[in-house]
Amino acid sequence: MDFELISEITEVKTIATGTRLRDRARLRKWYGGTKWRKVKGVAQVRLANGRIRIAEIHWYEAHGIGKREFKLKLPFLDKP
Repeated sequence: MDFELISEITEVKTIATGTRLRDRARLRKWYGGTKWRKVKGVAQVRLANGRIRIAEIHWYEAHGIGKREFKLKLPFLDKP
């Protein structure tokens, strides 16, 4: 990751599950697990340059595996 989560993730919503999840086969191969889902939420992040911003975060998660592959979605939700 080129960012660090510095707050709790809020406004958590599931984006895709089951056959609607394009990376399902790859996730099973790399991490195991069976019921993967793609999720989004909002959190404060510290960027590589040290700035702190509020951003939308996407990730994959499965029961027993946890959260994997966090992605930062742009544009940021706060004004610089």
